[in-house]
Amino acid sequence: MAIQWFPGHMTTARKKAAETMAQTDVVVEVLDARLPEAGSNPMIHELRHFRQRPCLKVLNKVDLADPEATRAWIDYYNKQPNVMAVAISAKKPGDVAKLAGLAQKLAPHRDDAFKPLRLMIMGIPNVGKSTLMNTWVKRRVAAVGDEPAVTKSQQRINLSPRLILVDTPGMTWPKIEHDADGFMLAASHAIGRNAVIDEEVAIFLAGILLERYPHLLKARYGFDLTGLDATGVVEAVARKRGCLLKGRGGELDLEKAAMILLTDYRSGTLGRISLETPASRAAMLAAAKPGKAAAPESGPAD
Repeated sequence: MAIQWFPGHMTTARKKAAETMAQTDVVVEVLDARLPEAGSNPMIHELRHFRQRPCLKVLNKVDLADPEATRAWIDYYNKQPNVMAVAISAKKPGDVAKLAGLAQKLAPHRDDAFKPLRLMIMGIPNVGKSTLMNTWVKRRVAAVGDEPAVTKSQQRINLSPRLILVDTPGMTWPKIEHDADGFMLAASHAIGRNAVIDEEVAIFLAGILLERYPHLLKARYGFDLTGLDATGVVEAVARKRGCLLKGRGGELDLEKAAMILLTDYRSGTLGRISLETPASRAAMLAAAKPGKAAAPESGPAD
C-alpha cells in the first residue's frame, strides 16, 4: 500500500509559505528525531533554496529517539552548508531557549531592533511545532493535539524587538516518493488515520523493531521472538494482550493489536527508537535507484 496524504488546506498553506519566505531570515525546520529525513518536506527544501535561506534543523522528540541515531543525524546535518542542527524536546524550556542563539549564527547581519531576526517555523504535521511555539513564547499561542494538521493558518509573534517568529501549518507534500517514508510517517502519526491501514503500518514497524530493537519488543511484551516475522509479531501482541474478535471463535483482532504496538511506539513506552539512520537512509535510496550513488537525504544536497 502506497501512503499519500495531502489535505486541501495544505495547497493554500504552501502558497502562503512561499510569500512569507521572502521576509524570512532563517527557516527553523522542526523534524521528528526518530525519522528526520522521511519527515523532511521536500517543498520546504525547495522554497528555502529558491530564496537562499539558511536552515536550523530542530530534531524534536529527542527523548523518544535512539541517542546513537540522533548523534549520527546531527553530525550529518552539521556537515551541510547553511545548515545547523540541534536535538531538543520542545516540552523543555531550557532546550527551546537555545534556538534563538543558534539561528542568530545563521543570520549574523540581523542582530538589533532595526533589523530583528525573522524566523519561520516549518515542518510536517504532528511533529511538535505547536508545543515548540508555546514553550518558546511561554504561553499558549498554538493549539496542541495528538492528531496531524491541527494548525491550519500562519501566526506571527513579535517575541521581542529583536526576534520575530512566524508559525506555519504543518505541511505534507503531494506525492511521497518512497513507500517506506509513507509508512514511517504513518507509524509516527504524521499522517491522518483515514489515509492508512493501521495493521499494515504496524507490520512495517514490527519489521524495523525485529531488525534493530528486538530486545525492546521482548522487554515490553514478554514473548519469544524465535521464528517470528513482522506479521507474527503483531499476532503475538494480539495473543499476549487478549485481542480477540467477539463471536469469531477466538480469531485474533489484529487491528486492535496493531494500535497497541503503534501507541506503545509513539508514546515511547517501547523505548527510545529511531526508524532511520543516515546509513539506513542511504541503503534505502541505493536500493530504490540501482546503479546510482545515494546520499541520505530526501531532496537535493543542502
